[in-house]
Amino acid sequence: MAIETVRIDEQGREQLIRLKRHTGVETWNVLCRWAFCASLAEPTRPPMRLFKGEAAVEIAWRVFGGSHHELYLALLKQRCLRDNLPIDDTTLHEQFRLHVHRGLGYLAADRTIRSVAGLARKVDERKAEAA
Repeated sequence: MAIETVRIDEQGREQLIRLKRHTGVETWNVLCRWAFCASLAEPTRPPMRLFKGEAAVEIAWRVFGGSHHELYLALLKQRCLRDNLPIDDTTLHEQFRLHVHRGLGYLAADRTIRSVAGLARKVDERKAEAA
């Protein structure tokens, strides 16, 4: 399996805490799913970054993805293909982590996200932009 554990750094942990407080979404895995999808919606690759130190949060891949974990992996593989990246375990793990962290940054910085409804509005905005 390409990804066994989702690792979130300290900055991502702080963003998760902020999002949990603002949205009322109780579980970090659900917020990480939103973040991952928000990043995938962007046309550009997430910027490379160096992750320092130990992970502040670790989530098992099957907890992250739940019953749809295979779908999330397929989305990641498709994105790697689109970005002309190899589909090996190292690349998948790296790109997944970059996408989750970029998405957390987007969601945590958006001042209009103050509830689950705010998250849903973001999806509607993205659909409208894509149409």
